[in-house]
Amino acid sequence: MALNTEKNLKKYYNIGEVADQFGVATSVLRYWEKEFPTLIKPQKAGRSIRQYTEEDIEDVRLVYNLLKVRGMKIAAAREILSKNKDGAADTMKVINKLQSIREELVGIRKEIDQL
Repeated sequence: MALNTEKNLKKYYNIGEVADQFGVATSVLRYWEKEFPTLIKPQKAGRSIRQYTEEDIEDVRLVYNLLKVRGMKIAAAREILSKNKDGAADTMKVINKLQSIREELVGIRKEIDQL
């Protein structure tokens, strides 16, 4: 059996790592925990150290997308998530996929222009 070097072996991430991943302050993540208590629920270890799993990070990514990328207010994001969380998550995945396709096409265009 071959060694899978692509697999992420880390089970938990601390709040600082998650904040760096999204380019926000740790206080923003704590605030989002209070505003979206049913969605963002990191585990708390000793001394209230927050531990985020991959699933928790996906939930943070969903909130980040609604608030920072799409520019929604917290009340609007809360309403969308309460009515149709799966639909919002699917929309986010589609938008991310389209953005990656666009980046790839722009890269191809630059290569063609250099020829």
